[in-house]
Amino acid sequence: MIPKIKRILYATDLSENSAYAFIYAVDLAKKHDARILILHAIEPIPPYAEAYIPLKETMQQKQEALIKTVKGRLEDFCKKAEPHLGACVELVEKILVPVGHPPEEILNAANNENCDLIVMGTHGKGFLAHTFLGSVSDAVLRRTRKPVFIIPLPSEKVTMEW
Repeated sequence: MIPKIKRILYATDLSENSAYAFIYAVDLAKKHDARILILHAIEPIPPYAEAYIPLKETMQQKQEALIKTVKGRLEDFCKKAEPHLGACVELVEKILVPVGHPPEEILNAANNENCDLIVMGTHGKGFLAHTFLGSVSDAVLRRTRKPVFIIPLPSEKVTMEW
């Protein structure tokens, strides 16, 4: 028996192309009456670099500012997409912005938040290194026991006038 999908973890790098994968997350959430958790992992600043970068804000303040930015972008996207997708802001249960290596944070969030499915896009950078998948999606796919829905971004630029 296939388990019911109740919580979808949508991992994003906040690129313009990541909106393409979000469309799939919204569609899946609507079809399965599920909730979406959005995750954007912040790569930690290496310790040697901290000595050279004056830190005016604490990491907590940066996370809060980024969560606010993500929420704003989400609301803007949903308003523009509403005629095509229907309402999508209310499908989002939580926005997570952890500091850490993205594959680790995606896997941790999927387990800790009891997500039933992971949705993410892939760029596939570098033919020799990763023939079909990007490094983050490849790392997640190889290490998770949860279903992963990987959305390949189209080779041509997708324009969403909305």
